[in-house]
Amino acid sequence: MIHIDPSQLTARERYRLMISSIIPRPIALVTSIGNNGVINAAPFSFFNGVTSSPPIISISVGYRKGNAKDTARNIRERGEFVVNIVSESIAEKMNIASAEYPPEVSEISKANLQIIPSELVSPPRLAESPVHMECKLYKLIEIGEGPNDLILGEVIRWHLNPDVKIDDRYHIDPESLKVIGRLGGPQYCTTNNIFEMVRPKVE
Repeated sequence: MIHIDPSQLTARERYRLMISSIIPRPIALVTSIGNNGVINAAPFSFFNGVTSSPPIISISVGYRKGNAKDTARNIRERGEFVVNIVSESIAEKMNIASAEYPPEVSEISKANLQIIPSELVSPPRLAESPVHMECKLYKLIEIGEGPNDLILGEVIRWHLNPDVKIDDRYHIDPESLKVIGRLGGPQYCTTNNIFEMVRPKVE
């Protein structure tokens, strides 16, 4: 058994330990708009659902060299964004969008992403994504020593690509999504090995 005391690790070592032990992680390719009018698209894998009533998602955005990243700054200033789920078909474009471009450069053009209008928020959706979630900022909390911006967003509109299968109980077929997940470092995974287990009932 290996025992690790996180207080004895550097910040970078703790980061590596977290991203390689909390796997796989879903990826939010977030679109937002800066006050300069530039459309930003950036992926984040510290992303998950929080509650369903109302539907709240969370994204943790670290600072870069002591400054807030474009996504967090845009959301703080405008209070809205779109989460675009990443599928296998846009994995490479997502990776291109992850580069550290300056605020005046749009990842949309760099990654050759196609945008379509949202219905209730100003940031556009990404046409290639199987699922879009239009979000309003619910709360932004600075946490940690970095710090990190913990963004809580309320989903106010879902959009599904026509290829996505959904039943009358609003359960999406995961095989139709073909999403990817983030592992440690440059590693990713697919969801092409799905199995089922029924939760046992206690009599």
